[in-house]
Amino acid sequence: MVELARAAGVAVVTLMATDAWERTREGVVALWRRASPSRADGVEGELDATRDDLLAARENGDDLTEQELREEWAGRLRRLLREQPEVAEELRRILAECDPDSQASGPTTVRMRAEATGSGRVYQAGRDQHITER
Repeated sequence: MVELARAAGVAVVTLMATDAWERTREGVVALWRRASPSRADGVEGELDATRDDLLAARENGDDLTEQELREEWAGRLRRLLREQPEVAEELRRILAECDPDSQASGPTTVRMRAEATGSGRVYQAGRDQHITER
């Protein structure tokens, strides 16, 4: 459970800065609504505040704050799993749906480097790429 909570904390905070954030947020709030309804509204607000903190940290190059946010959410999720171990499968499902590459194992880093000389062109993409040249 500790490893799942750690991976989920990393994934949730990482997904805050992606297009999958709204879906992730909805899934995490729904999980809390089922497991601990009295805390769900507070968690919803905390997710939004954490996202604001994360975006500001990334803008300022503050890696320490980003790490602290991941640890904070890992702790919250660990406590939820300790209190309600039956939600572990649902948490795995939410993460798999929001970030299929994660499989609740943490983020993947992709680094691309290219160099073109003369009239050369470079096209790189982490996913779909459509190029129309005339």
